Amino acid sequence: MVDHSVSIEDFTLLSVIGKGSYGKVLLVRKNNTGEMLAMKMLRKDFIARRNQIEHTRTERSVLERVNHPYIVKLKYAFQSPKKLYFVLEYCPGGELFFHLSRAQRFDEPRATFYAACMVLAIEHLHSLNIVYRDLKPENILIDAEGYAKITDFGLSKENIVDNTGAQSFCGTPEYLAPEILAKQGHGKAVDWWSLGALIFEMLTGLPPFYTRDREKLFNSILHEDINFPSYLSNNAKDLLQRLFVKDPSQRLGCGPNDSEPIKSHPFFESINWGALLRKEMRPPFLPNLSNEHGLNNFEDEFKKMPAVDSVGKDSRLQGAASPTYQGFSYVNEGMPDQ
Repeated sequence: MVDHSVSIEDFTLLSVIGKGSYGKVLLVRKNNTGEMLAMKMLRKDFIARRNQIEHTRTERSVLERVNHPYIVKLKYAFQSPKKLYFVLEYCPGGELFFHLSRAQRFDEPRATFYAACMVLAIEHLHSLNIVYRDLKPENILIDAEGYAKITDFGLSKENIVDNTGAQSFCGTPEYLAPEILAKQGHGKAVDWWSLGALIFEMLTGLPPFYTRDREKLFNSILHEDINFPSYLSNNAKDLLQRLFVKDPSQRLGCGPNDSEPIKSHPFFESINWGALLRKEMRPPFLPNLSNEHGLNNFEDEFKKMPAVDSVGKDSRLQGAASPTYQGFSYVNEGMPDQ
């Protein structure tokens, strides 16, 4: 039998390209193929201390289940005694957040294109009864061709078939749907609220209801109507009003046809959905990959960090699997080493 086990020794660590509360993300090279990949390292002690074990298991499960052009693919998963490792498809265009913060806001064709990629990704997740729950510019990556892909499934919830099946209070404050704040149970409709928040931020430069005062923010999301800048098109305003309906049962996208009413809205009239799904629509923006492997599209604060595996070297699978993470290891045979 062929041994498919993978470890940190199978990769050359090149640069830190991201950092979160539980670990960091590195650009790595697979030694035997030269393939560039993104390695997400998570410290088990941090995960346990913050009660994130279930979220991490869900992320691993979701990444194995999904297969979509606008969702980042999992290539390998393995663990050491102290860490978990996700090895993912590398998107050298960096985060959507990186480009939005530099442009301040996008013109409508560019925002529409990225939003359309997200509609198709969310539609796929919902078809698997997965609610994403964390749509925001920091969790959207741009690939080498300029297409947008969802990453980071730590807050996703599986087995959600309606609009009340999930209970936990989670997400990023500015993008939280009212039903999450009201703790009344939530479901797939939260992702369409977040799509509205994403579109609003891409077009204006700030999330809706933005304020640093958390209590005021939550009160606005629950009770206030959104104010639209005058420069937004009528189609954009109309779509956003329908996505920002407080009652999830009345929100666009909440019905049995999920994304279809959103896809047929005039805001998306420039999108050929079949062509986009086949990646046959030309993206409005091509990322600059002039720097080595596109590292110019990642924040300098990350790249200054040492590209090392800081806790323990040996991550061979043999004897490394703690009971909490039994079955974590993974090799994606459908994503060949090329």
